[in-house]
Amino acid sequence: MTIPATTVSQAPATGHRAAIRAHELRKVYGEGDTAVAALDGVSVDFGVGRFTAIMGPSGSGKSTLMHCLAGLDTPTSGQVLLGETELTGMPDAELTKIRRDRIGFVFQSFNLLPMLTAKDNILLPLELGSRKPDAQWLDTLIEVLGLSDRLTHRPSELSGGQQQRVAVARALVGRPEVVFADEPTGNLDSRSGAEVLGFLRRSVREFGQTVVMVTHDPLAASYADRVVMLADGKLAGELDQPTPESVLDALRRLGA
Repeated sequence: MTIPATTVSQAPATGHRAAIRAHELRKVYGEGDTAVAALDGVSVDFGVGRFTAIMGPSGSGKSTLMHCLAGLDTPTSGQVLLGETELTGMPDAELTKIRRDRIGFVFQSFNLLPMLTAKDNILLPLELGSRKPDAQWLDTLIEVLGLSDRLTHRPSELSGGQQQRVAVARALVGRPEVVFADEPTGNLDSRSGAEVLGFLRRSVREFGQTVVMVTHDPLAASYADRVVMLADGKLAGELDQPTPESVLDALRRLGA
């Protein structure tokens, strides 16, 4: 079902096979009278080969949702399934392997190792998993991201935009089932941010990658195919084919 970009729907439906999905996720911090439900029964699917942004007011639960989906945090109850693999309740050692081999991450702070070159940072997840890179795919990433003349440089010798492009290449080099991007343009100027978002969108449209991004920026969200809205730990609707204006309007309705 296609929902007009100016409309906030109360029940998301992607119409696509799910790469990752949440069922009745709850995450509660504290106990008794001081308990706070960061997530309160969230059920949502993220389609294969789709670029989805998660948005909402401060404290809405968007970062908590991403962390639970990515296996970085444990929900109080509910299920997370990566394809047909249930992540909830999985032993830490297995979950670590899943995160390394089947999930990619792009963080606001880049998280590059300062002693490694750009190329070594890109290849790090494969090295940790004793996997060999696909040489053709690696060359494609390096060319498309404009990193050919930066591979021997260390992070301190790169601009913020270049560091984030290295982080994007690292996230994609193993062809993960899902890439999670947590405020990926938060530390970048507008031009560098647009370059990173443009490549994330291109990775979806040309390479079939699945991307789930948390952002507070309506312009960044407009690069996505779909925006999922949260408020007070609950699903508050979604937008298909978002524009900066439609996202702003939806956020105003949620009191953001």
